[in-house]
Amino acid sequence: MEKLKENVEKVIVERFGKDSLIALATVEEGVPHVRTVDGYYDNGAFYVLTYTLSNKMRQIAKNPVVAISGEWFTAHGTGTNLGWFCKKENEPIANKMNTIFAAWINNGHNNFEDENTCILRIDLTDGVLFSDGRRYEIDFTK
Repeated sequence: MEKLKENVEKVIVERFGKDSLIALATVEEGVPHVRTVDGYYDNGAFYVLTYTLSNKMRQIAKNPVVAISGEWFTAHGTGTNLGWFCKKENEPIANKMNTIFAAWINNGHNNFEDENTCILRIDLTDGVLFSDGRRYEIDFTK
């Protein structure tokens, strides 16, 4: 497995450094659960706006090991609830999310006064990327 190289990082940023649909898999009692989420990639992690009381967040609280998949890319990682979207510590990432998700973030679907509206960070550990006819096995931990 190779360390994340500049050219591989560039492809991941081109594909996912914007509003992107990805599949997110969690596990509960040995049963996998997969759903499509809206997220974006930044510096070894994906960020997702979600709800603390959702099934995915409940499952991640019990078992933070997750998998993701999107446009010729799969990866494993660890999910972390960063807490309420509007808390002071989340301001830098929330500002990025407001810009990246501008087309829908304020469409009335999200209640930012509700402290259960949260940010999920998925820190990637390893993955496989297909690009330009090549397969890249990636170690995000180095």
